[in-house]
Amino acid sequence: MMRTILGSILALTLAGAAPAQAPKLETADLATRLTPSPVKYSVLFPPGYAAAKEPLPLILLLHGGGGDNGFLERMRPTFEAAWAAGELPAAVVVTPDVGRSLYMDFRDGSQKWETFIVSELVPELRKRYRLSSDRSKTVVTGVSMGGLGSLRLGLDHPEMFGGLAALEAGIEPALAFDDVKMRNRFQRDDKFFASIFGDPVDRAFWKKANPASMAIDNRGKILASGLQIYIEVGDLDMFHLDEGVEFLHRVLWDHGIPHEYRLVRGADHTGKSVPPRMRDALRFLTQNVLAPPPPDETLAASRPRIERLRRAMGVPDDQPRPPLPATSLPK
Repeated sequence: MMRTILGSILALTLAGAAPAQAPKLETADLATRLTPSPVKYSVLFPPGYAAAKEPLPLILLLHGGGGDNGFLERMRPTFEAAWAAGELPAAVVVTPDVGRSLYMDFRDGSQKWETFIVSELVPELRKRYRLSSDRSKTVVTGVSMGGLGSLRLGLDHPEMFGGLAALEAGIEPALAFDDVKMRNRFQRDDKFFASIFGDPVDRAFWKKANPASMAIDNRGKILASGLQIYIEVGDLDMFHLDEGVEFLHRVLWDHGIPHEYRLVRGADHTGKSVPPRMRDALRFLTQNVLAPPPPDETLAASRPRIERLRRAMGVPDDQPRPPLPATSLPK
């Protein structure tokens, strides 16, 4: 009898307990004069958002070309799985609908998407959803054109973003527009380039907006900010974006800009590999920006000895990393 009574009490207690808030998604818009019309965006709230006592981080999730803010709904299971596994701290995820803008301010001034995001959208999100204004709690990630946007926003505004994770970014392997091959831009015809970069294409304007050039031009402030950079791409990318991302990796390497780079074996531009690759990107942003663990001091005792050995063998520590040698011998 006593066991039955206790069981009934426990059942009533559990039934009356407030359940933990599940992730919730909503859509809103923001009026602006910087784009042709109000900008629609989707917001994914983490479990326990309503009960959070401190301002939460912001994750900007940028959609690809031909996409819209509905991209967040499609990626929602990936974020929910990351929260459930403890791989991602509570954070508000936002995806704005930017059309096929490349997340850029257009050459003719008719659309100013980068300016809108950094000067209007992010401040409004922080105010509207009680988000942290700390750059260490603000990160940007995206896929394809969204990967390009992540690079463009992070490399151009490291004072605002603590980290970026660019997946299969839609970038070309060149530092000058005239060096871009058709195999690396066949999905973007001349009319498309003219609509954004001018007709004819303003070469200086294209160069300034090219992530590889941005990394070189902004190297000082990127290093000073400690911006955390993650880039990746599949080695079977149907748009040959592996060539552009590999080129960016080499630019970052040659200019001494710390980053993590992954060439994902057997992965194409779309398909089943994308969600687990996004999980990897979110783990990077968590461990390096949003909730970094204590530093690894496992090798602390060994470092002075290795440094003495380097000096003894004439290997200086105060010089930049030299370029890698050619990967093939002259014929």
